[in-house]
Amino acid sequence: MKFIPTRKQWPILGALILLMLLTRYHHLWSALNLPDASMAVFFAAGFYLAGSAALPLLMLEAGLIDYVAITQAGVSDFCVTPAYSVLILAYAVLWYAGGAYAKHYRPALSTLAPLVVAALGGCLLSFVLSNGAFYWIGGRYPDPNFSEFVQRFMQYAPSFIAVAMAWIAVLAVMHGVWVRAFHSSESRTSASR
Repeated sequence: MKFIPTRKQWPILGALILLMLLTRYHHLWSALNLPDASMAVFFAAGFYLAGSAALPLLMLEAGLIDYVAITQAGVSDFCVTPAYSVLILAYAVLWYAGGAYAKHYRPALSTLAPLVVAALGGCLLSFVLSNGAFYWIGGRYPDPNFSEFVQRFMQYAPSFIAVAMAWIAVLAVMHGVWVRAFHSSESRTSASR
């Protein structure tokens, strides 16, 4: 296990950092106004960068983006409560889901089902942690109860999970194109020898 990303991992980490910056902080990039890719970034980072310092670096980036958005761009701090710290667990769940999928990955269509299971399971558990913590310990709801939590869960979970899964699908397609191009160029190189 390497704590420092390898030479091949640095470009991936850089791309994921940029993707989070472009999608999490809309004020600066309002012309793009892309949905937040943060959850997919943590999943992809777990897939590509497990065993490196990328997880705490990406967590730090997420926190810094939120801090700048709130203190410099006038974004509401409504979501910043004692529950905000639970995002560490929510992000880690996605990271470990991506890492678990990496252990079963092969460049074949047969690994799409495990990808969907790992990504969907990671997104669902991440949402339960982040949304549950916000509802139960965030202090924004004076009389939290299970019925209201389920109602709010059903209201917000589909869009949260759909956005995260859409970004994971985009990243998976990009990965597939990259692998196919790399294997094609590798095959041409070995055939010409």
